[in-house]
Amino acid sequence: MKLLRGSQVLEGPHQATVVTVGNFDGVHLGHQQLLRALKSYADAHQLATAVVLFEPQPKEFFMGADAPPRISTLRDKLMVLQALGIDWVWVVRFNSAFANQSPEDFIHRYLCAGLRAQHVVVGDDFRFGRQRLGDLALLKAVGAHQGFSAEGTDSFIAADQRVSSTAVRTALSDGNFRLAETLLGRPYALTGRVIHGQRLGRKLGFPTANIGLGPQRRAVNGVYSVWAWVDGHGERIAGVANVGVKPSFSHLAPLLEVHLLDTQLDLYGHTLTVEFVQKIRDARKFAALIDLQTQIQKDTETARAQLTRQRND
Repeated sequence: MKLLRGSQVLEGPHQATVVTVGNFDGVHLGHQQLLRALKSYADAHQLATAVVLFEPQPKEFFMGADAPPRISTLRDKLMVLQALGIDWVWVVRFNSAFANQSPEDFIHRYLCAGLRAQHVVVGDDFRFGRQRLGDLALLKAVGAHQGFSAEGTDSFIAADQRVSSTAVRTALSDGNFRLAETLLGRPYALTGRVIHGQRLGRKLGFPTANIGLGPQRRAVNGVYSVWAWVDGHGERIAGVANVGVKPSFSHLAPLLEVHLLDTQLDLYGHTLTVEFVQKIRDARKFAALIDLQTQIQKDTETARAQLTRQRND
């Protein structure tokens, strides 16, 4: 898979493509249905597949801290898209200039000139361009003159509901990871490179592997039992994770922190995939470090019990 960034394609596809556009937050089963339609059309017509993503996501740009929490990191999106066989991904910076362009300009600049679109596939609720004036009808109308066709896909139904990023967020917020897995088509997980932290966990006797989360709010927040996979280490490892800003250390940046149970590995610089199993508790502030240390010990015991039950189910 080839990755493009920025507002201009300096070396884009040399062949015509079939394109889709969107946030793809979570790359859930509804997204996957659309991507299968994309790939099916590409295979039948000997085209390359291309996906246009936005960073930040439009609601994050317009709503700031009030935007819906993000399900997946950009890294996680790209990993799933690569696994699904997408050829090209263009990550476009969403800013004022981009938001204010007309739908027609977006079509010409990004779909036609940038990606050589011969066919466009979008979701049933897709809107684009200034004031969200662009839709499937406009794509079809412009495409008739520009030489590409367009189609929409229907909603995907699972667990008796329309699969959407909103539904996945709700399941994760409720701690319903089985429903989230049903909607996503895979267990919910976050992946990232382990970075150096403040070594606070080590001082408390519970060393953690730290992954930066960026400025966006996450769909999970608090303390969880997890399974972890380390690149180059095949077996899954039991763990307990804290996601977000710790109230006792609110001056620190948001992190995904994972304490691996009964395992000591040098993880700095390694890639860690963390699969969420069950929520243990919400984050809370502690009056003294000894109180925090006692609670972490309880959390590890709870995580061990939860993971044992899941393993035996």
